[in-house]
Amino acid sequence: MTQVLTVRPARPDDAPFAIPLIQETIGHIGLVLTGAASDAEAEGVMLEFFKLPGNRLSFQNVWIAQNSAEALGLLLGYAGADSGALDEPFREHLRGRNLTGDFLSEGLPGEWYLDTLAVTEAARGHGVGARLLREAATQALANGLERVGLLVERGNRAARLYEREGFSVEGKRTLGSHVYDHMIRPAQNTAQ
Repeated sequence: MTQVLTVRPARPDDAPFAIPLIQETIGHIGLVLTGAASDAEAEGVMLEFFKLPGNRLSFQNVWIAQNSAEALGLLLGYAGADSGALDEPFREHLRGRNLTGDFLSEGLPGEWYLDTLAVTEAARGHGVGARLLREAATQALANGLERVGLLVERGNRAARLYEREGFSVEGKRTLGSHVYDHMIRPAQNTAQ
């Protein structure tokens, strides 16, 4: 991995790369959002949402890390205050399937919410995740927010990366039956 790593805004045609990686990372949350019974079914629903503006999984909320040859990872995030509005299209989708749409929105006001950070297996351990976390800080500042927040499931080894990059646990949140640490860091972070 000696090639230059760049980060660019996603495009609708990034869906075949992005959606399987997102579902692999968010797992049961993807099933809750889509009302799907399997990862494959969830990915099918997400593929359609990815191409549309104004929802949590829209290409408009995704940045792709790549080298000159291939996409290596992605960052999905948005202003936490927008979480409810960005989740509403999923709630409507669930109600249209006669399912309850009362899931908790994850982002909080005052933070740029890092919804999903995902790196391909081959690119892990090569600085892609750290570069995407720096992009999250850039996006927070561009949106006038002073901190980046995320949820990480207890025991997830990604928490070590977050800690190295200046995140600390502020509290815990329960989504469904899963407990997550709510981690934050200032957007103007000096950790490298």
